Amino acid sequence: MKLRKNIIRMTSATLSAVLVGLGVFCVGERLPHYSDGSDAVLMAASLTMSKGGSEEYKEPAKKKKSASTSKKSEQKETETETSSEPSSSDFDSGYYNTFADHSGYEKHPVYTQQYTAGGTKYENFYVKNNTDFDLNIGYSLNAPLGFEFEDTSDVQVLIYHTHTSESYLDCDVGYYYTDFYPRTSDNRYNVTRVGEAIAEQLRKRGIGVIHDTTSHDSTYTGSYYRSEATVYSYIKKYPSIKVTLDIHRDSIGDDTYKVKPTFTYNGKNGAQIMIMSGYDPTGELGFPDWNYNLRFALRLQKKCETKYSGMTRPLDFGEFVYNMNINTGSLLIEVGTDSNTLDEAVYSGKLLGKALGELLQNSG
Repeated sequence: MKLRKNIIRMTSATLSAVLVGLGVFCVGERLPHYSDGSDAVLMAASLTMSKGGSEEYKEPAKKKKSASTSKKSEQKETETETSSEPSSSDFDSGYYNTFADHSGYEKHPVYTQQYTAGGTKYENFYVKNNTDFDLNIGYSLNAPLGFEFEDTSDVQVLIYHTHTSESYLDCDVGYYYTDFYPRTSDNRYNVTRVGEAIAEQLRKRGIGVIHDTTSHDSTYTGSYYRSEATVYSYIKKYPSIKVTLDIHRDSIGDDTYKVKPTFTYNGKNGAQIMIMSGYDPTGELGFPDWNYNLRFALRLQKKCETKYSGMTRPLDFGEFVYNMNINTGSLLIEVGTDSNTLDEAVYSGKLLGKALGELLQNSG
């Protein structure tokens, strides 16, 4: 009998070890893989980073590696993210707390930078033309838009987020710990707060707006396809929609530092924004009316700089689409980086909403 109990005990222990090992393997397979961006040193003056939806998930904080991210200009149709899914324990773990216990993690600096110059200057703003197109900024800025904004309460603006979970630092202390994981599904702390700040200012002007907070990046690959389906569903329901804004946040830095693009208005710090506008020279991207989106982007860039000097990074004009082909009023806008504070980003959202509302109501 004693021998039989020993055999049963040994068999159970062996089975438990196998199951535990299998569980660890499965969890490991589901964790996002670390992918180092290119161009580590991004603090050179006026360098902007094109996102276009190619940012990969960072190593989860418990791996004790700091994040390094670049915004590569890859196409939506050929997304090549290698990460599969974020770990639910990281993705839903709540908001980063600078003053919590970060024992065992490294501390790295956050540098403040204002990116004002870069590319071609026109009047009071800059454009980075990353294409072979001979861009006449003056002509495009003053040419007719691809839509007519109407004085009506009908829904004409849709704000959404392809990377809904993108988040920010909680406070400005000049550093971060390497367990900082700049994504959360809690909409109190992610980029949807910025989208709501924009929407609120449009509502105050009587502009019909919908702010969609659908999570499109709980699994990263395919996030642009999912957000595209969301946008088309709204356009089907509200054919009066003329403007669609995909609001993101950027990331600048490497394993040892981060950069927060910042400006000051009325004595308060805000996160600089970067407006992106795509280009399709051959028609392969299915974006034949890109020039109309560019006209809209240029007008918004100028309006923001006129009202809030220093608010914008140079406009990023590049060969990408990222759902901008949905209509002639589609833009992707980066509001700050992951090392800006949430308050700075929300403040910029408020100012962006004011500028956009004024632009739309005077676009005739």
